[in-house]
Amino acid sequence: MKKIKTFPEQKQNLPGNEHQMNPEPEIIRDNYTGSGKLLGKVAFITGGDSGIGRSVAVHFAREGADIAIVYLKEDKDAKQTKALVEKEGRQCLLISGDLKEEQFCKTAIKKCHTTFKKLNIIVNNAAVQFPQKELEKITAAQLQKTFETNIYPYFYIAKAALPFLQEGDTIINTSSVTAYRGSEHLADYSSTKGAIVSFTRSLSSMLAKRQIRVNGVAPGPIWTPLIVASFDKLSDFGKDNPMGRAGQPSEVAPAYVFLASEDSSYITGQFIHINGGELIGS
Repeated sequence: MKKIKTFPEQKQNLPGNEHQMNPEPEIIRDNYTGSGKLLGKVAFITGGDSGIGRSVAVHFAREGADIAIVYLKEDKDAKQTKALVEKEGRQCLLISGDLKEEQFCKTAIKKCHTTFKKLNIIVNNAAVQFPQKELEKITAAQLQKTFETNIYPYFYIAKAALPFLQEGDTIINTSSVTAYRGSEHLADYSSTKGAIVSFTRSLSSMLAKRQIRVNGVAPGPIWTPLIVASFDKLSDFGKDNPMGRAGQPSEVAPAYVFLASEDSSYITGQFIHINGGELIGS
């Protein structure tokens, strides 16, 4: 695995466009060998056009799954993800739209099921963040957009997917280390990530009797386009954790593979913490 040594001081222009990042994120390790853990499965991934979502899509594909990814407007990035999935010999359906709209979420799930005739894995992952150092600077509009993007779709997507999910299928939700220890410059974002933890635990209890597992991943500092688009100073990103560096998407996605596969058949309502060694209450 390539170790991140330095980061550019300049902020990139837009989320996505991983090829413009320096260094580029590692999507999947060259020596990652798929073993058919998800063979014949269909995965629906929000925010699958870049970052962690892209890495999850490629890992799932290498494990044998066909993929549907949802994204807002990043067509170029989505097509790059599609190409990477197809390189693994799997199909990739691209669905563009606004996850803040419940009707779109219903339509997206139905389109995935219509295309592949099944649906087995839901990955709720799309998110936005707008750093503010003072509470007074978090406007009502920003607060609403953050919650409507980061947590509302988790409800919408899960609700729309349930008629198609069967025993043994899974829902995986992306939270954050900030859900557990807060963040002085991401008060609204970390609040939504805390809500995701509570939603995951509640839904896992609700669906346990149907043998549908609901778990989550809580990443720490990971080198993704969302980070590059959100912060001005990047040279110290991730250096304050015990491992002294940010993580790569390739170091996060295997946790999703584990939670999506039968390897985690007796796990529900839990979170995997991938944060470089920061010790937090779970």
